[in-house]
Amino acid sequence: MNNLDNQVFLETAEILKVIGHPIRLCILKGLYVEGEKNVTTMQGCLNIPQSTVSQHIGILKNKGIIKGRRNGLEINYSICNEKVIKILETLLKEELI
Repeated sequence: MNNLDNQVFLETAEILKVIGHPIRLCILKGLYVEGEKNVTTMQGCLNIPQSTVSQHIGILKNKGIIKGRRNGLEINYSICNEKVIKILETLLKEELI
């Protein structure tokens, strides 16, 4: 295995670790299926405190998996990582989440 392969495996493993959390996976599924959402909308769907949703959004955003778009006072989030989109397509196709 060369250094390039190793780097790809490390990056992919990091993505899988980040999206492997049940709350983050649920957030991503919602964004994938329903499109852009703000934290308040996600919080209502997940039935968890808004602060918890915000923490998980921060992790996903810091890892470059989602991005935010300001709309007045709120920020709407969407998936911006193509690898994650492909992973979600595979998972949803197999109905694992």
